[in-house]
Amino acid sequence: MSRASTTNRISFSAWLGPAAVLGCLSLLAGCLATAPQQAAVSTQELSFSEAVVVATDGLANQTQKLPALLAMVESKLVRRNVVVDAPIDAASGQQTQATQLLERRIAERLAARTEGKFELLPFKTENLAKVQYLLTGTLTRQGGPAKPLLNINLALVELKTGQVVAQASALARDEGLNHTPLPIYQDSPVLVKDKVIDGYIGTAATAPGAAANPVYMERVAVAGVISEAGTLYNAERYPESLARYQEARGQAGGEQLRTLNGIYLNNVRLGRMAEAENAFGQIVAYGLRASKLDVKFLFNPGSTEFWSDARLSGAYPMWLRQIAKESTGARVCMVIVGHTSRTGSEQTNDVLSLQRALYIQQRLAAESPALAQRTKASGKGWRENLVGSGTDNAVDALDRRVEFRVEPC
Repeated sequence: MSRASTTNRISFSAWLGPAAVLGCLSLLAGCLATAPQQAAVSTQELSFSEAVVVATDGLANQTQKLPALLAMVESKLVRRNVVVDAPIDAASGQQTQATQLLERRIAERLAARTEGKFELLPFKTENLAKVQYLLTGTLTRQGGPAKPLLNINLALVELKTGQVVAQASALARDEGLNHTPLPIYQDSPVLVKDKVIDGYIGTAATAPGAAANPVYMERVAVAGVISEAGTLYNAERYPESLARYQEARGQAGGEQLRTLNGIYLNNVRLGRMAEAENAFGQIVAYGLRASKLDVKFLFNPGSTEFWSDARLSGAYPMWLRQIAKESTGARVCMVIVGHTSRTGSEQTNDVLSLQRALYIQQRLAAESPALAQRTKASGKGWRENLVGSGTDNAVDALDRRVEFRVEPC
């Protein structure tokens, strides 16, 4: 027997006892209400493939109890449709090649493990009306560069009640996985992580029987539209993607960082620079209202000069212009925090990150002199890395961000 198949399995009759099972058959709802599930937690360090199997089986072991009982009562197979809101990296909120792999492996294992009792459907608007359950998942980095580990968290939410009905986690070794963000996240000018994404991350770690995060659940309907828009962007279908993001923004709960970001990126791709600048200003305003905005200003290695390739840095003057405009209009005070990747010594990166923050402060003051008195600079080096790979490429671009933290004046 493989290690992945050694997950604890407790039959339903052993779990409740024979008498309780008979009681369930006559009073199913009441019995289930008094028998909450327990999360399946594995702390053994496994390969990624093994960890996905353990986490998915842990989820399936919980969710199959109800269909199994109903099958006994109704004498037929009970199918439960599941829609998957794409897994994300918990630190960055990004979808990556690794999170895509996680989603594929979960789908394969869950379909095989439940023998057709669960049908996985794409996260599309029309599917939300068909499904009973929503699957969420995250990869959380642990262990540090010397021994990188990933904690897999999976949760199944009943859409009707908003309750988590099953949750499982497993620990995987981060061996050779590709953490490159998908195009919509690679191209994003900002860290696309707000209260909605935080709610998704929290939901994936919520214990069975507890309510899923309300901020996330209240926006599930529009999340399907946002997901479709992102898929269209990744496929380079920019006019269609823009239309879907604009549709999402017009719906209840659609005013999200992902939506504004998608509108900006598609306008850039379509050469509509006036519309793109307006959209970036809305991104900044959103961040200021949330008291935090992380912008991917990339610098030449070891310097305070913006990245030499104009394809990346050409928009930076416009970004600075809009940050200055919105900050001045909102009359906020900010700490401008520089961050660096893990390459180099801690002392060198502390100095460099402060120098870069000071440079941004000077550029903003040149756009709006009032900001000279309303901002101060700070450098964090690599101590607050989100990725921490030290690869200095698209994987850890967010580690080289400049952060704007709103504080009392």
